[in-house]
Amino acid sequence: MTTNPNLRALSEAGVSIWLDDLSRQRISSGNLAQLISEQAVVGVTSNPTIFANALSNAADYDEKVRELAARGAGVDQVVRELTTADVRDAADIFRNVYESTGGVDGRVSLEVDPRLAHDTERTVAEALDLWKTVDRPNLMVKIPATVEGLPAITRVLAEGVSVNVTLIFSVQRYRDVMDAFLAGLEQARANGHDISRISSVASFFVSRVDTEIDKRLDGIAGGEKLRGKAAIANARLAYAAYQEVFSTERWKALEAAGAKPQRPLWASTGVKDPSYSDTRYVDELVAPNTVNTMPEATLQATADHANIRGDLVSGTAAASQQVLDELVAVGIDLDDVFAVLEREGVEKFEKSWSQLLQTVGEQLAQAR
Repeated sequence: MTTNPNLRALSEAGVSIWLDDLSRQRISSGNLAQLISEQAVVGVTSNPTIFANALSNAADYDEKVRELAARGAGVDQVVRELTTADVRDAADIFRNVYESTGGVDGRVSLEVDPRLAHDTERTVAEALDLWKTVDRPNLMVKIPATVEGLPAITRVLAEGVSVNVTLIFSVQRYRDVMDAFLAGLEQARANGHDISRISSVASFFVSRVDTEIDKRLDGIAGGEKLRGKAAIANARLAYAAYQEVFSTERWKALEAAGAKPQRPLWASTGVKDPSYSDTRYVDELVAPNTVNTMPEATLQATADHANIRGDLVSGTAAASQQVLDELVAVGIDLDDVFAVLEREGVEKFEKSWSQLLQTVGEQLAQAR
């Protein structure tokens, strides 16, 4: 356990600290192992943007690209080999954490091709292929919480695969995700899988909600008093939904069979507005049985000057609902906000994936 008092307090409050970044440099330099031993990091998430940034540093991947080019590999194959190799090696680094926490932490997430976000069948096929390719028990395959992604989540879990559900913005969609999770575990149990080995998190996005709603409040008289309140209220309502669902008889039957709950994961916790504290989405979302996946800048800010005051989420549902009601009262269309954020989230990852393919294509051409 880290000696840093802020990170230690966060961990002791029941928040698992995951790093929202991964690269070959982090693995090969020993940085990832150091974050585990010194900064209480117990997991890693990746996404297309993270890999696009990592692979833009060509020197870290030169040797492997040359090897694959000599074998005649195409761009898609090279991207698959490079990203799954990074995730496999990271999973090995986290294996001790995985074992010591009984599979709760020590997880490394890898996302399906974002171009498949609205294709259920291909998402299922891709997720199962990634699971087999990485071949590590502490992998989590990331599937977006689009309407088409929901049945894919159930089907992939039913095959015994651990899933990180990503791009969740609304509480209603989060409820749909939890239902998909429960259905997946029920099917997995019926299929003969050991459901105690299946793990899942639900990545509920935070800062992007404030960014979108604050922008809309700027054009509303009196809207300034509601700036910066939406994201935390929305996340706290999600936690209330989590507490409700994971106290039902349906869940208790799965729990009795060894199932682990699908923990809420606070994603997009890097602060976008410089007028806000850079640790606000850590300080204000401390609650038991949650994950906070942080960019390194947020992790270091948390270590340096976070204000960890224990659970600030449980019991806040009524006050949080009042915030959202006030937003609706001044003219904020929350359904439209969440629809826009989901669409833009998918589009951003598709754009990053295209950049990744272009970068690797250029590296392949140079290697040849």
